[in-house]
Amino acid sequence: MSAQKTTDLKEKYTKEIRNQLKEEFKLSNEMQIPRLHKIVINMGVGEASHNSKLAETIVAQLTKIAGQKALVTKAKKSIASYKLREGMPVGSMVTLRGDRMYDFFQKLVCVVLPRIRDFRGVSAKSFDGRGNYTFGLKEQALFPEIHYEEVDIVKGMNISIITTAPTDEMAKSLLAHLGMPFKKH
Repeated sequence: MSAQKTTDLKEKYTKEIRNQLKEEFKLSNEMQIPRLHKIVINMGVGEASHNSKLAETIVAQLTKIAGQKALVTKAKKSIASYKLREGMPVGSMVTLRGDRMYDFFQKLVCVVLPRIRDFRGVSAKSFDGRGNYTFGLKEQALFPEIHYEEVDIVKGMNISIITTAPTDEMAKSLLAHLGMPFKKH
């Protein structure tokens, strides 16, 4: 995505969506209007603890997807039944804010979600009660940056969209205005 597209979504939010949300929820203060705070992308890979090359591959793929260097997440505790020791790599994560966040959100809504086979929309039941939304994708090859030939192991990811909305209703309205395709019940 180019920087121009990012400013388009951000501009649309500041010029149109903010006013619509203010009227919809009858908010008096500008700071009460919900907005995107950050997006956290997490790929957990249990096999990475025994194969360091796999951990490097996952970090490289997540870095390509997010456009920002991904961190390796390490085990906090040793678990004998999983042959896991404290400090071993177990996955990768990245936190997006600002322009990269809007860029990723637009790519997610316009490119990635429509590429899912038989896609009917995302569930509206995945809110956490505090205005945050989390959902999972089954494979990383849905992103245009990842070529299918370079995927040695298909791994899913969790995407958490953290908003400043105090309620799930406000967060759902914000995401719907930004273009998130929720299922029609």
